[in-house]
Order: sequence, then structure tokens, then C-alpha cells
Amino acid sequence: MDKIRIGIIGFGGMGQAHAKNLLDGKVPRCELVAACDSVAANLAKFPQLRGFATPEELFAAKCVDAVLIATPHFAHTTLGIAALTAGLHVLVEKPISVHRADAERLIAAHTNPRQVFAAMFNQRTDPYYQAIRRLVQGGELGAVRRVQWTITNWFRTQAYYGMGGWRATWAGEGGGVLLNQCPHNLDLFQWIFGMPDRVKGFCTFGRYHDIEVEDDVTAYLEFADGKHATFITSTGEAPGTNRLEIAAERGRLVYEDDVITWTRNAIPMGEFSRTSAEAFGRPATEIVRVPAEGHGEQHIGILKNFTDAILDGAPLLSPAEEGIHSVELANAVLLSAWSGETVALPLDGALYERELQKKIATSKPKAKPTVAAVADLSKSVV
Repeated sequence: MDKIRIGIIGFGGMGQAHAKNLLDGKVPRCELVAACDSVAANLAKFPQLRGFATPEELFAAKCVDAVLIATPHFAHTTLGIAALTAGLHVLVEKPISVHRADAERLIAAHTNPRQVFAAMFNQRTDPYYQAIRRLVQGGELGAVRRVQWTITNWFRTQAYYGMGGWRATWAGEGGGVLLNQCPHNLDLFQWIFGMPDRVKGFCTFGRYHDIEVEDDVTAYLEFADGKHATFITSTGEAPGTNRLEIAAERGRLVYEDDVITWTRNAIPMGEFSRTSAEAFGRPATEIVRVPAEGHGEQHIGILKNFTDAILDGAPLLSPAEEGIHSVELANAVLLSAWSGETVALPLDGALYERELQKKIATSKPKAKPTVAAVADLSKSVV
């Protein structure tokens, strides 16, 4: 092939945004040819595409090589499995699934190494986070001792939550800020620092909005190497904050307001503490501005990488298999908040699935899908 033919399943707000990027030619060698949604009015906005009311019809038509799944969260698992089974390359929006057990089912369906299976973790294209990851994983900061990330600039109004009956409900969405907005940040967190061993979560459900899921979260994470982290997020704070602070042996790194500042220790702090004769001394420091500019190609960049992986065998920037980590972190925070206990990782996926089913059983939406629900494409605004 010299290009791929792609279809989008779920043609609401996010699906249509992807469609515009593709139709505008922003992703070379990737041709959008089909759209799938049970709402005919959504399909009618793009008459140049072949429209399908169900995924089964799209798969049977054999007019695409790949699909991008942009439906509500529960359908990511079932549609991802169906598309992989149909032999297609698959790019799934975040989160890859609502919970760990479903993520494992989805990942297990990817048995053909020739099929490219990716996730839309578009913030991995951001040069700022790429630079921070290089410094952490390359060892330039020395051993990381503490991480604190306050990411509260995900502000959403009550009107936002009223846009769809599925939104911000256990039955329709499976969670709140951790499942909708913060998969990006949780993915970046584990991409940079790895996975913790223990999680203690504190969540407020409907603190700022008339919703049943979490809109305010504080989590404490402990790692096997001794570092610890705090992760704070909310959709109710305005103007909100995005500040990532890393305390490491070679100093303090802060990312805020599109600036990465490294206050670099001339001598690692542990070494200075052990060897200095000064009771109140501290290492000499210098201020280093870490170069980074712009926020990358985001969704377009992931689509380009997906296309290059299919046509050229390029390595994926965001393999779907890695999507289980952000799902597991979100699940662990919620399970800890529900139980009041610290949760050990790896998470007991079956336990979380049972607890989520209890929430779904008392959820407010008229339609109450099970955890393994099939897609309801009429709710495809994401």
C-alpha cells in the first residue's frame, strides 16, 4: 500500500474533529473514506464519506484498512475487539477501556503482530513532556525522590456535563475526571516515572457539579524505589493550575506556564548531606532553562505515527497495550476512595469490576449498560 483507508467509528464531537483533520490533508498517506454512527444527522455533515449505521456494516463492506474508535468509553473494548477480529488496524481514543479487566480483554484480542494497534495519547507528542521524560529516564536528574503534579486546569461547566445523558455517570462513562480528562496526565505520569506499587486515593463525587462521579481528586502514590508522588486534579477549579514539580538528587525541576526550570545541584543532595561538615549548608545551585517549544502535533501527530507504523513499520509512540497503565491508575485511585484503604498494584481487576458494577446498578441514566456493554453509537459525542 502507498496509503491507508481509514474509517471513524463514533462520529460525535471528537470523531468529527478527527475527520476534519484527515479531510484537510493534515495526515499524509491516510485517506478518510468512511464514518460509522447510528445518528444519521452526524453522518450527513460529511456527505463525501461512506456512511454506516453499525460497525458490522462497516466491517462487512471491506472498504477500510483501519479504524479510529471515538465512541463513549465502554464501547472502546467491544469495538476494539471486533475491529481486531475483523483484521483491521486499530487506533482507539483514550481511555482504551473503562477498567483493567476490560483493558486486558482488549489487549488479549491483539494476536496478529501485523495489525497495528495504537491509542490516542496525543500528549506524548508534546516537546515539554518529551524533554522531561528524557531527563528522568536518562538519569540526568539523578534518582527521583518526590513528584507533585497539580493538574486542575481541566475546568468544565455544568453545561458541559449536560451535553449528553451518558456523560459523568457510572453507567454511561464509567467515571469522571480520571476517566475522561486525566487519562492523558496519568499516561504521561507512568510514561515518565513508571508505575507505583501502592495508591491511596481521596475523591469527592459531585463537589463542583451536579454529577455522580468524581470531579475532585487527590492521590498519593508510593514506588518500590522509595520515591513518592502526589497527583491532584479537578474539573471545578478556575483558572486552575498545571504544575509538575520533581525533586531529585540533582535538584528541582518545575514545569509550569510552558517553562521548564531546573534548579541544578552542583553536588547531589544525598552526597552533600553525607559529606558536608556544615550543619546548615546546602549544595550550590544554578538555574537551567530546559529547551522546549510548542506542544507538538497532538492528535495529528498520533495519526501520522499510526500511518507510518502501518506503511513503514515505524515504532508506535503510543501502543494501545500501554494504555492499561493509565486505566489501572485511575481504577486504583477510585477503588481506594470507595474503600478507604490503600490499594496495592497490580490492581485486582475482577474486584474493581465488581465494585464498578455496584455503581452502575444505582446510576442515574435511563440506559444502564453492563461493564461489558456493546456500543451505543447514538451517544457518540465524546
